[in-house]
Amino acid sequence: PTREEKMRSRSSLLVWICLMFAHTKSSQTFTFGESVTLWVNTVGPYHNPQETYPYYSIPICKPESGGELVKMSDRFGSKLEGNDLVESGLNIQYLSSVDSNKVVCKMKLDQVQVKQLTDAVSNHYWYQMYLDDLPMWGMLGEMLVVSGDTERTDDILSDSDQRNPQHDHTHSEERAYLYTHKAFSIAYNDDRIIEVNLTSEHPVPLTPNNEITMTYSIKWVSTSKPFFQRFDRYLDFKFFEHQIHWFAIFNSFMLVVFLCGLVALILMRTLKNDCARYTTEDGDLELDNVVDESGWKLVHGDVFRAPPNLLFFSALVGSGCQIFAVATCVIVFAVLSTVYDTRGTVTSICLAAYALTAPTAGYFSASYYKIHAPEQDEWKKCMILTATLFPGVCTSVLTVLNTIAISYASSAAIPFTSILGVLGIWLFICVPLILLGTILGRYNSFTGDFPCRVNAVVRQIPDTRWYMHPISLGLFGGILPFGAIFIEMYFVFTAFWNYKFYYVYGFMLLAFIILTIVTVCVTITSTYFLLNAEDSRWQWTAFLSGGSTAFYIFLYAIYYFFTKTKMSGFFQTCFYFGYMGLFCVGLSMMCGTIGFKGTSVFIRRLYDIKKD
Repeated sequence: PTREEKMRSRSSLLVWICLMFAHTKSSQTFTFGESVTLWVNTVGPYHNPQETYPYYSIPICKPESGGELVKMSDRFGSKLEGNDLVESGLNIQYLSSVDSNKVVCKMKLDQVQVKQLTDAVSNHYWYQMYLDDLPMWGMLGEMLVVSGDTERTDDILSDSDQRNPQHDHTHSEERAYLYTHKAFSIAYNDDRIIEVNLTSEHPVPLTPNNEITMTYSIKWVSTSKPFFQRFDRYLDFKFFEHQIHWFAIFNSFMLVVFLCGLVALILMRTLKNDCARYTTEDGDLELDNVVDESGWKLVHGDVFRAPPNLLFFSALVGSGCQIFAVATCVIVFAVLSTVYDTRGTVTSICLAAYALTAPTAGYFSASYYKIHAPEQDEWKKCMILTATLFPGVCTSVLTVLNTIAISYASSAAIPFTSILGVLGIWLFICVPLILLGTILGRYNSFTGDFPCRVNAVVRQIPDTRWYMHPISLGLFGGILPFGAIFIEMYFVFTAFWNYKFYYVYGFMLLAFIILTIVTVCVTITSTYFLLNAEDSRWQWTAFLSGGSTAFYIFLYAIYYFFTKTKMSGFFQTCFYFGYMGLFCVGLSMMCGTIGFKGTSVFIRRLYDIKKD
């Protein structure tokens, strides 16, 4: 191909990427009588957020208007999140109210369909709809306790009534009722839709061969609320901006001050006294010639030795640097923009950031490997391992989850076209950029420029107490970083698993900065104790000290699952722990790299004792 053809192909690829990750907001205007499309999304158990199914997978009749229902050509990120929007077929016209119960369709249910709907109602199935990109939810039905001439509705959010003896009925019977009427209330301001509300009404008992008529009504209400505030009603201000949220940030900030003071104390007092032994009045005493040594000074000949499993460690460091860059880009972008009001936006931004920050992984993994193995020519293995490490873990877990979703016929299953899209992004964008970063890292890294020479013979490590072992220090190191962010984790978990829109990215940015500082301070302290115990195995210890934060977050996720949610079933349990496992793996790589990088600077400063 000619140069012009190559330029056109590259331009086409960039246009395709921009269209795929386009962040568009609904700003559509309408005129009187213009058709407004109502989209139905998914249906599933209220308490199992990921267990979703296509709306028409349940035996609900389709509109009698006829014609094939059209699927929305949705955003790439929205498809990855499991959204499956289909035209509802309801005739909605702008500012045209439907006061009477307009018939959608009629249906007669057989025994199998009644059982299917009864199971759905008893499991508190609800569905989601979209009108002008505004979501609304409705319950499929409700369980009514029938006793004589009385009926009582069970509250799906609380089972306190069921445990209360005063509600017991000797001859009561619980039956499933299906809501047959959808009442839409749409607020408008001039030529734009501001609010949408859905009320499910007219429950009828589910019995075989009983004709059920599905109806709807539409009411248009004028409002003075401006268009830019139309999504505010979905935000839980009282929850996310609660006083405890501010208090947690303040406590974490005080923890940062304490830890920074602790590290400063180590540097200013302990190290000052120790380093004074290496300087004489004539300034001709070198570190390598000291005889009377103790603590961290004894391991100066091994501290800059390459860590075990250098290739794997380099790939971990490179992957951690990339994840850190992705997290920084996404959080900063979310603070400066509005990402919570459009389906799939956060997912799309994460994918775009991961693809564009790929050179970071290649650069840092290759440069670290080159520093410690300048004569070995295994940079290709390092690049391949870096490119496949985290994506390989994600692919393994998501393949299992996708297989489960397909077996359940769930809309949570990632479409094949979306899988090809992700594969194309990794193959044609990530891998070449990682290769570019690897080349830059190989030729821009220094070699052998350490403050101390590395001894030819490895020094024997003395026996120490169990709490000074590298694994113990590593596990202890994750406690304080976890304590600094676990309150923020509660808000993030609640938003993700309990149908809330997370919008306080300023809090997340503060928590992210605090996590970074605390991780570095704790890792430096742990490493200093390790070196004072005459143990030079600090690289993996520093990485484990930071990465173990994810271990405690996973333990908290287990606690959250059993105490803060009502999730049940094999499907939802697999998705919950699968997603949390992936989150913790990525977090461990990132925090481990943060701790290791910060400690590397500390180690270099510690042993870089030279007389001016």
